[in-house]
Amino acid sequence: MHDFIMAEDSELWDVIGDGPYVPTKVLEELPFSMPKTRKEYSDADRKVVEKNFHAKKILVCGIGPDEYNRITACDTAKEIREALQTAREGTTQVKQSKFDMLTIEYELFRMKDDESIQDMHTRFTSIINELHSLGETIPRNKLVRKILSILPSPWESKVNVITEAKDLQELTIDELIGNLKT
Repeated sequence: MHDFIMAEDSELWDVIGDGPYVPTKVLEELPFSMPKTRKEYSDADRKVVEKNFHAKKILVCGIGPDEYNRITACDTAKEIREALQTAREGTTQVKQSKFDMLTIEYELFRMKDDESIQDMHTRFTSIINELHSLGETIPRNKLVRKILSILPSPWESKVNVITEAKDLQELTIDELIGNLKT
């Protein structure tokens, strides 16, 4: 969603993150400013105010009916994003619980005896992607070493050959999986 919106207009992401721009006017008799009425908007004000509506349109078009019901009462793109984020990721406590659970799942991850390399890779990638979505980025070389360490004992000779023949600092996961498949 972030990349799609940034490709449309990078200012839209600012509106989603910071909230909408509200044109204001300074009153000479009072020491503060107040919002302008729509009739008082300049052309520049209108263009900036439209950014919130454009951002809302993109967010609404990118969700399904269940999410739409959650956000119908939201007035701004920022409120929509926060509602969707809370619904998808949960509160901070829920995020931390998910993170802890995924970290344990990563640490205890093992290839099953009857599992293919592709199936193991799919399960492993799913865990890594979920950790990444929660802000945890694991270096590529650590992921490669993890995969090599979780293979069952019949794979030991292949692991030794790969470890000796390849630079594990430069080896990508896709290259490793390709080598293991062959």
